[in-house]
Amino acid sequence: MIGVAPPAYDPAAPESATTLPVGTPTTVRSYARELIRRHRRPFTVVTALNTVAVVASIAGPYLLGGLVEDLSTGVTDLHLERTAAVFAVALVVQTVVTRMMRLRSAMLGEEMLADLREDFLVRSVRLPPGVLERAGTGDLLSRITTDIDRLANAMREAVPQLAIGVVWAGLLLAALTVTAPPLALSVLIALPVLIVGCRWYFRRAPSAYRSEAAGYAAVAAMLAETVDAGRTIEAHRLGARRVSLSDQRVKEWTAWERYTLFLRSVLFPVINATYVTILGAVLMLGGWFVIEGWLTVGQLTTGALLAQMMVDPIGLILRWYDELQVAQVSLARLVGVRDIEPDAGDEAVAPDGRDVRADEVHFGYRAGLDVLHKVSLDVAPGTRLALVGPSGAGKSTLGRLLAGIYAPRTGEVTLGGAELSQMTAERVRTHVALVNQEHHVFVGSLRDNLLLARSGAQDAELWASLAAVDADGWAAALDEGWTARSARAVWC
Repeated sequence: MIGVAPPAYDPAAPESATTLPVGTPTTVRSYARELIRRHRRPFTVVTALNTVAVVASIAGPYLLGGLVEDLSTGVTDLHLERTAAVFAVALVVQTVVTRMMRLRSAMLGEEMLADLREDFLVRSVRLPPGVLERAGTGDLLSRITTDIDRLANAMREAVPQLAIGVVWAGLLLAALTVTAPPLALSVLIALPVLIVGCRWYFRRAPSAYRSEAAGYAAVAAMLAETVDAGRTIEAHRLGARRVSLSDQRVKEWTAWERYTLFLRSVLFPVINATYVTILGAVLMLGGWFVIEGWLTVGQLTTGALLAQMMVDPIGLILRWYDELQVAQVSLARLVGVRDIEPDAGDEAVAPDGRDVRADEVHFGYRAGLDVLHKVSLDVAPGTRLALVGPSGAGKSTLGRLLAGIYAPRTGEVTLGGAELSQMTAERVRTHVALVNQEHHVFVGSLRDNLLLARSGAQDAELWASLAAVDADGWAAALDEGWTARSARAVWC
């Protein structure tokens, strides 16, 4: 198959600019298995309910096939009342069990989604500060908004529906094999069409969806950075350049959007062709088998109805598996933080005192381009130091070095005589606090956000942390107190 080519690869495109990693297939599979293990019991219940619903749905074809068989053999006493009663009971069982299954599936999806969100939150707040600093706001923002939204649909619908489709198709194929073994072979005729089409699609879809997600992240990053640095952009007259770069990012993202739409426009006709091939093969081969005496008319009737029913689970599997491709990319982006190793450090390195010293520090974000040159300073314990200078002078960069987020290229930054870059991240955090100008706040009260750092902290410890950053007076002045949800708007 040939068609629209994917957008050309650009080394400066969004995917290469993303700092936060994307989870490897091994990491994604491992996390998916972990989620299923956590919810093994509800997953088993959903599978059992699905099995009962499918078995009840098979009663109709078997009853109708039996009636046709009796009529073809000249039976006059058809017991229609009994057949209708059995069919009605089977229909009621199928309806009730299907409703229970869908309810349980929705509950399972919400529970798994809640676990995923909590895992991502816990892992994110434990990341080394430098990782989030280097990643910027755009990538993190797209992961906790767009990727979560995509996964929400997958967890609520795709995962349960895919499991339902697999069980459904398997039971129908088994019933067809038991009822009319020769007809089961006719299903294989549709496999070449399905395999070729799906192989073509699934070789291209994962990478295309990854690039599409990365493109959206780049657009979000560009817009967030432009808004945050609006005054600086105006001061340096960079407006036209930022608009041009934004247009380029949007163009790259929409190109991947169009390409993924093209992929789906090829997959869906393949699915429809599979439907027609299965049913046509069953009817034509079944008719031949009846003429040859290898099948009865009743078996052909039952087999044709089962084959017709098989159209639904196959479509369900392929449709939701395609949806799962999008979700898999989002899941890989969320669990990618699990691949980030904590900053290396020497447990033996510990400060002896509270004096801060920077000695001949050079630092740059890019190789060969320093933004700090020969910076030295001494800060005695109890001293308050203000760094003053124009935008872009390096104040925030020096603050990050003093907080241990970055290590200098040359020179050293020490706390109590111990080099900050040699300490473990946890040890640095026990001695150095950084109040960033870019704050990340989660929905909830002020107290809820403080408890994210230490869930078991007492109120006295929370007030002490506010006092350490001179925010206790502001928090005490809140109209409804720090536990009210209205505090969230003020805190933001």
